[in-house]
Amino acid sequence: MKFEPFVMERCLCRWENTVDWNISESGVHPMTLAELAGDVDLGDTLLGYTQSNGTIPLRERIAALYPGSTVDQILVTTGTAEANFLSALTTLSPGDEVVAMVPNYMQLIGACRSLGARVIPFPLVEADGWRPDLDALEAAVSPRTRMIAICNPNNPSGAVLTEDEMNRIVEVAERSGAWLLSDEVYRGAEVSGEECPTFWGRTSKILLNAGLSKAFGLPGLRVGWTVTTEAKATELWGHRDYSSLALSAMSDRLAQIALDKRPQILERTRSIIRRQLPIVERWIASHAGHPVRLRWTRPLAGAIAAVRYDHPIRSEDLIERLRIERSLLVVPAQHFEMDGFLRIGFGAEPHVLETALSIISETLAEVAQETAVAA
Repeated sequence: MKFEPFVMERCLCRWENTVDWNISESGVHPMTLAELAGDVDLGDTLLGYTQSNGTIPLRERIAALYPGSTVDQILVTTGTAEANFLSALTTLSPGDEVVAMVPNYMQLIGACRSLGARVIPFPLVEADGWRPDLDALEAAVSPRTRMIAICNPNNPSGAVLTEDEMNRIVEVAERSGAWLLSDEVYRGAEVSGEECPTFWGRTSKILLNAGLSKAFGLPGLRVGWTVTTEAKATELWGHRDYSSLALSAMSDRLAQIALDKRPQILERTRSIIRRQLPIVERWIASHAGHPVRLRWTRPLAGAIAAVRYDHPIRSEDLIERLRIERSLLVVPAQHFEMDGFLRIGFGAEPHVLETALSIISETLAEVAQETAVAA
């Protein structure tokens, strides 16, 4: 088995701590330990091994988020990324088919392909405001379909499925007998403040993956989870014994605190998004008379926006120029196996976001001028 390169994460890990301006992140500005812990005394935390599927107090708190679930239906993982990886590892065999929403965070799709599965895309349609093409989903499903993979709210578009769309996806999954994997790591980061629906409870063959990185603003804890059937959770646990084994004791303890403070933490996240989304909106509007125009569908959730630019330069070439010449990092569409737009992470501190957007505008103007001269 040979894993294909995960180009986006390699790019971010290589450069995000070396640039002056970083809007590549898809979450909000992280919380500090002091903000999270408050007056809780952590001095008595034993720094030994934790239970490898997650301590019971932590799994009890996670189960409370998903009515009808029990602690035995939950596996705690090292971030949502491990939840996605273990879900693919325990479910797929070479030759299986996975029908996957695109665009999407490519970690799961890359893992499925590396495990020998064939990945068949069904699109969110940009021209339709990133609504899903559910006819394409139905056409893609076959007797070989083992998994249908969803990311809701979506990365990179910030789109959110409607109840009717969710129900139709469930109908397709149940008719095919496929597992439905729903990555819901951005759930709780809605612009409106109203939490979007979950796929939990809609079908029995569910792999619901989430964590504390995005909506909670706690990526450094590396805490994720899968909620599924008891039998599947046990199978996932068996594979985790061969990977990261267990959370750190401190991450487990801090995750419990975070879940106890969930309403306050989510309001912090939403307030950052509501404050900074208008900055992006004004920036896009300012390009009406710019040499390179921009367009987007305003995101409904997450501190991310897919912004299309009106110029033929490849997005990877554009972000390399921004990084090398202006010390700015942003995610190109080619990291989602598309092109022609940038994923703008607007959860950074306001002065970082405003400076970064100005740099992008200046660079796009330079690119347009160079193209005009060359012509």
